[in-house]
Amino acid sequence: MEMIISGKATLIGEVEVSSSKNAILPILAASLLTDEKVEVSKVPIIKDVIIISKLIEELGVRVELNKNCLSFQGKLISTQPPYELVRQIRASFLVMGPILARKGKVRVALPGGCAIGTRPIDLHLKGFQALGADISLNSGDVVAKASQLIGAHIYLDYPSVGATENIIMAASMASGTSYIENAALEPEIVDLANFINSMGGKVTGAGTNVIKIKGVKDLHGVSYTPIPDRIEAGTYMVAVAATGGDAIIKNIVPEHLKAITAKLIESGAEITEGKDYLRVKRESRIKPVYIKTLPYPGFPTDMQAQFMSYLSLSLGTSVISESVFENRFMHVQELSRMGADIKIEGKTAIIRGVKKLTGANIKATDLRAGAALVIAGLTAQGETVLLNSEHVDRGYENIAPKLNAMGASIKVI
Repeated sequence: MEMIISGKATLIGEVEVSSSKNAILPILAASLLTDEKVEVSKVPIIKDVIIISKLIEELGVRVELNKNCLSFQGKLISTQPPYELVRQIRASFLVMGPILARKGKVRVALPGGCAIGTRPIDLHLKGFQALGADISLNSGDVVAKASQLIGAHIYLDYPSVGATENIIMAASMASGTSYIENAALEPEIVDLANFINSMGGKVTGAGTNVIKIKGVKDLHGVSYTPIPDRIEAGTYMVAVAATGGDAIIKNIVPEHLKAITAKLIESGAEITEGKDYLRVKRESRIKPVYIKTLPYPGFPTDMQAQFMSYLSLSLGTSVISESVFENRFMHVQELSRMGADIKIEGKTAIIRGVKKLTGANIKATDLRAGAALVIAGLTAQGETVLLNSEHVDRGYENIAPKLNAMGASIKVI
């Protein structure tokens, strides 16, 4: 797929943010913790959601989609998700915890997803081992077995979001009480805990660095609506600021966006905060800023690329230090093709602002890089052709129509 983006757009109006991709994927995996009916509302119809839904269906569960509501019901039969689906999406590894909890064994291929670094799964496996599982590697697959998972104290060497989620799901049906120390603090962790608790689970402390999980014997069905997508919201906030626009971003939790909001204000944008919306406006030149990506509540690594496009047009030199994932500067080469002046030194990008970007043929290498290049195309002079734009569809529902409704001109081919 490709997008043809007309430059010199000014985004004005309003846009509604979809439910969080990073919240909904573990929630869909957690639906495997019960045979009873689970309904998830306001589901964004994006590629990652479709893939993990197919994967769950392959495990024996009946999956139905009605508009933006997904329902799951039926017996979990298989303990080995198919490789052709697992390799497409990293979040597929999140089914390991619930399958292990329910069936006492699971076999999963090493996961795929965006090529933005190693993102090792060893923390997931250490957690499962602490709960009493035997772990082995067999022909490229990870195999875990446990006759009964037992509650344990688990310390994470790094506050990994995926490991925290996987361990919560496994421990939710273990015998006894588990504690995860140095747990990830992300809002998506809180949402998963709320989902499991609404099924009858006993998870406390989510959103802090110590999470307590008291195992229960059974979990029941539930209807649930996930939180809004803070990264989608942040992407539209940056797009509006980058184009010198004035727009309202609706269906958000302002608390989740504080790090993004702070950097936009520092760069010269004006932001007005409401209960569930933000208004973003920029009239003055973009000021340079320093950004260091950190686990939540720090500045999100998933917003680094979008800010780099924005700061390419600043009046001065900005610095972005990437401390979460290595190999996450693959958009730099494409931005340079559009006239950006960016120098990479190890895990740091030095961005010298230029007066203009120019439309070019460019290529998306991953989800957030693709979003950054869309923003660059909107601000550039002339037309930009974004190849491999299917990467963007992995995480953004209807991004072209949403931007077009605010004044962009994007054609998807």
